Amino acid sequence: MEKTNVAIFVSGGGTNCENLIKYFKGSELVNTALVISNKPDAYALVRAERLEVPTAVVPKADLHNPDVMMPLLKKYDIGFIVLAGWLPLIPNYLIDAYPHKMINLHPALLPKYGGKGMWGHHVHEAVKAAGETETGMTVHWVTPVCDAGEIIAQFKVALSPDDTVDDIAEKEHQLEMAHFPQVVEDIIRRITQ
Repeated sequence: MEKTNVAIFVSGGGTNCENLIKYFKGSELVNTALVISNKPDAYALVRAERLEVPTAVVPKADLHNPDVMMPLLKKYDIGFIVLAGWLPLIPNYLIDAYPHKMINLHPALLPKYGGKGMWGHHVHEAVKAAGETETGMTVHWVTPVCDAGEIIAQFKVALSPDDTVDDIAEKEHQLEMAHFPQVVEDIIRRITQ
């Protein structure tokens, strides 16, 4: 079976990005071919370069320009895209080019705490403010509507009333570290069989 070349889109520190790269090192199914960030100072780029994965910085104007993005993705023969802490909305042309081949990781149990402005600490603050007894992670297909794509997988963790926003963030992050690479692998295995 031919490996699927994956691009990871990331805007921040890149712990999930690094976790995915390490998980798929030596895989017969997946090759992490490219890491793209919209921010030139994203630490994810440093992590990727240390693990010898090519990187590219794509500012918003370039993201919305098919004449920039499509040749870049073609150059690395990208067959699947993983959004792992990516903040900008994905333009429609890119969603159309990767139908059911682009997923997003969201740090809450969608459909709760999704949509515009719901990322990172904002999500965990909202979960805390609502007095939720659980939180979790959601993996979903990317559609033109932010965080509204069909849910592929969810993992939950219990919360205590004593948990701070940082505690909630850490509990949710542990779910990502434990489950996200396996979910990505399962999806790619399913769509390539």
